[in-house]
Amino acid sequence: MLAPHVTIAAMYALFEEAGKLHSGRVLSDTDTSAQIELESGKRVKVKAAQVLLRFEKPAPVDLLREAAVTADSIELELAWEFAPPDEFSFADLAREYFSDKASLTEQVSCLLKLTAAPHYFRRAGKGHFKKASADIIAQALAAIEKKKALQELMESWAQQLIEGNCPAPIQAQLYKILFKPDKNSAEYKAVVLAAKQSQQAPLTLLQKAGAVKSPYDFHWQRFLFDHFPKGTGFPALQAPALPQNLPLADVAAYSIDDSQTTEIDDALSVQGLGSGTVVLGIHIAAPALALQPGDALDQLARQRLSTVYMPGHKITMLPDSVVQTYTLDEGRACPALSLYVSFNEDTLAIEHTTTRLEQVPIQANLRHDKLDHVVTEQWLTDADFQHPDPLLDQGLPRAALSFMHKLAKQLKAMREQVRGKPEQFNRPDFNFKLNGVPAHGPVGDETVHLSIRPRGAALDLIVAEAMILANSTWGQWLADLGVPGLYRSQASMAPGVKVRMGTRALPHAGIGVPCYAWSTSPLRRYTDLVNQWQLVACVQHGNTAALVAPFKPKDANLMSIVSAFEDAYSAYNTHQATMERYWTLKYLQQHQLEEIDASVIKAFPGEPPLVRAVNLPLVLSVAGAPALERGALVRVKLGQVDTMALDVKATFISLLDTVSAPEEDNAEDDDAVGPIAIALDMEDAASDASTPGETAPDAAM
Repeated sequence: MLAPHVTIAAMYALFEEAGKLHSGRVLSDTDTSAQIELESGKRVKVKAAQVLLRFEKPAPVDLLREAAVTADSIELELAWEFAPPDEFSFADLAREYFSDKASLTEQVSCLLKLTAAPHYFRRAGKGHFKKASADIIAQALAAIEKKKALQELMESWAQQLIEGNCPAPIQAQLYKILFKPDKNSAEYKAVVLAAKQSQQAPLTLLQKAGAVKSPYDFHWQRFLFDHFPKGTGFPALQAPALPQNLPLADVAAYSIDDSQTTEIDDALSVQGLGSGTVVLGIHIAAPALALQPGDALDQLARQRLSTVYMPGHKITMLPDSVVQTYTLDEGRACPALSLYVSFNEDTLAIEHTTTRLEQVPIQANLRHDKLDHVVTEQWLTDADFQHPDPLLDQGLPRAALSFMHKLAKQLKAMREQVRGKPEQFNRPDFNFKLNGVPAHGPVGDETVHLSIRPRGAALDLIVAEAMILANSTWGQWLADLGVPGLYRSQASMAPGVKVRMGTRALPHAGIGVPCYAWSTSPLRRYTDLVNQWQLVACVQHGNTAALVAPFKPKDANLMSIVSAFEDAYSAYNTHQATMERYWTLKYLQQHQLEEIDASVIKAFPGEPPLVRAVNLPLVLSVAGAPALERGALVRVKLGQVDTMALDVKATFISLLDTVSAPEEDNAEDDDAVGPIAIALDMEDAASDASTPGETAPDAAM
């Protein structure tokens, strides 16, 4: 009878788990696994395939310590030379490198060295390796040296940043590092390393190192990085020639814009005063006659989608050569898409409309910032009233403006009947003017002037109602002919019901019209250019326009344009608001304002109330305020202004009993600039309300 086989378990074991070596005391052992207690006291179950060595002495901690010391003495190049050409174990290498009676410590030291040198030896199984070729080793060593040099470079860059200097490679990628980083790049890692070592926020660190030239440049460059990464310039493209075959209109048209406006899209004319039937002409610049969908200029316009406005600067949708060719400049006949609306002179009822392509003589470009104090309600309604300075109103078409103002009030009243409530614009428009702006745009330290222009000024009302009339009339005409267009609609004025863009002629409850298609700003808004192409087809082909218009029914391109436009338009408006807030904060600094009056617009229990300044375009939170109701008028003390964070500290002073009327800035009227919150026509001062009594950014440029 055979004696039973007895397996005597080793006292200790060395094993590998997750690429790391461990050792401990063996508590139990079978053919498939072992229960091992680590030095920490933790017990683990280890598969037999993971166990590399079993031994009785020395203790595991001593073995690994001694082996680590011995491993440091092993020369990798020599070990590579001694290693067998085929697959081998760490014990094989120990016998080749040390002696054929290599000790346990020497075997483990070889295991440690082999594991730590994957560029010389690759794993080939449990405790087995195979040496790499000389070429692979050379490449690996070169990569290691490169990585080492890169690490040294990153550490050098980090040290420079900490010392207040920004290395050129980091400066070149500054905004990418801040807003869209490649986290594997050396530049990004250097900034992270410097921020960690200096215990500063990356932006603060970069500011101190001079990477950010100024707060203004930071906001400007961030916008360019996101939306104009290739710069704001245009490629050299030839402006389309003016069409020569258009009839000359027998009218004298006047545009009404701000003095800063160069993209003059619209002008107005009046004919037949005193005849019983008066014809209002709404004349829109017609770049669609030259630009064609898909051509080089169209591709530029479709990339930008809108002109970008901000105080003291703008980025135009179209090259200046195109703008100057098609803008409605005074003293010349300009290509235009004209809507003629015939009104009964007594009742102001619409009798007839017609649309034409023609050349329109522009008599003058009127500038409302220079005329608002002249063309007043009294001047328009009282024929005997004379302005104190008679030279100011010389050359103004007083009779035509008076009729247009009377008509505008009637059109507004009719829309308000549809809306079911009057339009209310309680907040004024604020005009920004910067002194000494360079040709390439502001640098951020220009002197800023702010002036207030109440909404609903006479000239504003005239233009606003004329443009609403054109956009709603043309939108309906497109729908009647089955020609698709780009529309803005609002299902109701209930809170939370927003204005939407689409390709269907749906009602716009906020304006009070059955449909509304932006068509009056084709030089500065791509949606208007698209609609003008469609309208030109309607003029030229009438009932068959749907067959030949550039965009056909259910054209996927139209929805693509809508989506892209809304994204770009939102981003541009956000940037505009950012820059307006920047210049408002600069105004506080330059005028050393310490206290302001403001009205509460949001108040939540336990939170600082949010207030809007009475005489400034500024919203801020106020610390230390008691419980306040929405609409309360308060006085607040201003603290530190941070133009980088676009913030200003404010603390509560007192609750006021009366509301002060907004006062004009000290700037002279000739220095006032039209509202820069623009990108919309003046009609938008009365339109696109997402909630009753509120409007989108508006005014005219």
